Amino acid sequence: MLKADTAVHTAKTLTTQLVERLVAEITSGTKLPGSRLHSIRKAATEYGVSKNTVVEAYDRLVAAGYIVAKAGSGFVVSPSGEFGAVSRRKHVAEAVDIASLLGAQLEESFDIRVGDGRPPPSWTEESEVKRHLGLPGKSISNASESYGSALGFLPLRQQISRLLAEHQIRATEGEILLTFGANHALDLVIRTFLSPGDTVLVDEPGYYPLFAKLKLAQVRVVGVRRNADGPCVADFAAKSAPTMSDTLSMPSDRPKIFFTQSVGHNPTGGSTRPAVAHALLKIAAANNVMIVEDDPFADLTRASRLATLDQLNQVISIGTFSKTLSASLRCGYIAASEDKIGAMSELKMLTTVNSSGYVERVIHRLLVQGHYKRHLKRLSQRIDAAAGKVISTFTRNGWRLFSDNGGGYYLYLLLPPGLDDIELARLAAKHSIFIAPGSVFCLDKQNELAAGIRVNIARADDQKFYEFLLKMLP
Repeated sequence: MLKADTAVHTAKTLTTQLVERLVAEITSGTKLPGSRLHSIRKAATEYGVSKNTVVEAYDRLVAAGYIVAKAGSGFVVSPSGEFGAVSRRKHVAEAVDIASLLGAQLEESFDIRVGDGRPPPSWTEESEVKRHLGLPGKSISNASESYGSALGFLPLRQQISRLLAEHQIRATEGEILLTFGANHALDLVIRTFLSPGDTVLVDEPGYYPLFAKLKLAQVRVVGVRRNADGPCVADFAAKSAPTMSDTLSMPSDRPKIFFTQSVGHNPTGGSTRPAVAHALLKIAAANNVMIVEDDPFADLTRASRLATLDQLNQVISIGTFSKTLSASLRCGYIAASEDKIGAMSELKMLTTVNSSGYVERVIHRLLVQGHYKRHLKRLSQRIDAAAGKVISTFTRNGWRLFSDNGGGYYLYLLLPPGLDDIELARLAAKHSIFIAPGSVFCLDKQNELAAGIRVNIARADDQKFYEFLLKMLP
């Protein structure tokens, strides 16, 4: 049986161990070329892991050339004996390691998913919106079968323009680019405006899939300390200022972009206060640092954000419907000045041609017929009620939270000294509880905020989870 004891989370550790064990058996000759491997079910039993772990391990071995899939025979060791033909480049492997928690989020093997980044389906696609997603009895025009503009479905961009106006953000349809969700939007920003070796700033703790994307882009990533009321202004000022090269009297390592979340920050849950936002914008302008504001909860709260204060001069705003409507509806958008949108739309056209016209029409209809507004009202009420219950329980038990809930799905539980977040996640997994350890969200694993866990308020009000914390937290 395999044992998880070193990596960031159990699923990743077991997969890696299984791959390494099988590679060792193959390269040593214990498993001969052409010999058959255990079926997925039998391997799961043999090694004491889930079937999903075996599937991922076998997929990696196929990609690396160690094994091949044979119709009707399952998996066999590569008959040629030529192994390891495909290997990850260093920056790709590092990016995959950072994003490995995502694998556990996607794997539906936990009874309690406190660490998940998404709300339960009953809060989104299985709510009032469900009966409208399929658009029963309604047709979508044949025009949706053509690629259309790289900017995306015009009527939806016009509706998004109206939504942004409700937040006092002025953006025409020409300043909005539709994407396959917020992660696609972040990828377009990174690939358009950054080159290998560039320096960027990020929230720390911050959004770990972003860290992985930046690692993949081979840029230098520097964390800006996150406070309960937003990014630390002094830290941002110090790290935004250009340094002087030792050999040339000119600035070097000047950060190009600061990636941040102002409302319902992931993972800490807090929001940036207006005074902090004003200070950040002033410093960014003085040092010519572009700000990318990832805003997944824009439609759930009227809280002030950087894009409202800046009006898309120094700020690029990213929004998504995946956190409010459905994680399966991959649709988001970028709001920025027309020149920036033009550059990103060209890259979008080169890489994906366009986004999904069908999905964009579904969302447009939900917006114009009022279903989205009604859904948001119900979702906001659920968030407020759930956050209140979880905060009350935590407070009653003396458990410390980093900040109040800022309108999104997250709270950040600070762990007492001496309690390791990775070990806590490992022990929780034995009770079928999925926990997102704080160190995953930190570039610096020694950061004092690494000793914490992200709590999804939509999933945390569970007696089994509370009982687990009562046993683990002194």
